Amino acid sequence: MRQRLGVNVDHVATLRQVRRAAYPDPVTAAALAEAAGAGQITIHLREDRRHIQDRDLKLLRETCQTLLNLEMAATQEMVKIAYEVKPDLVIQVSLFIDPDLDQVRAAHKLSADRIELHTGRYCEARKAKERARELIRVVDAARAGAKLGLGVAAGHGLNYQNVEAIARIPEIDELNIGHAIVARAVLVGMDRAVRDMLQLMQDA
Repeated sequence: MRQRLGVNVDHVATLRQVRRAAYPDPVTAAALAEAAGAGQITIHLREDRRHIQDRDLKLLRETCQTLLNLEMAATQEMVKIAYEVKPDLVIQVSLFIDPDLDQVRAAHKLSADRIELHTGRYCEARKAKERARELIRVVDAARAGAKLGLGVAAGHGLNYQNVEAIARIPEIDELNIGHAIVARAVLVGMDRAVRDMLQLMQDA
């Protein structure tokens, strides 16, 4: 499989924080996702700690067997945490942008290493013509990014019904999916939720 699946476990922590309980544990969820074939674990440590907590990041650094990708704001506090914990992916600059050619070129001018294309408008499109138009924007942005030497990822809103068209784009080397996988895992378990997504990516 040419694309890496990054499973974002933030929403496992969101469910936990609703009750300020000790469960469900995003660290356990990450281990199950890796066992099912995920090539990366993605978390976003936010300044307000609305879901992922410092404890989660530290334990994931100790237990993550694949790549640990930390998304964060470019603040002094977060940079300090990143230097202390040393996730696999964080210092490499990846900008989360719309699939817009001007934004792709701007990311390149800023010397970013990678871009992650925001797929929300494609995923939220109601009509076939609108969805086709948004897909073309993603394809064009991915091609432009790759041509400029940028690594290209995609994410936001991807689910089991819409992922295949994005997975077919050869320039995209990574898909980051969280909410859809966690939501399915609530019903069928993390192992099956991850394996089902990987199968769709492979079939594409």
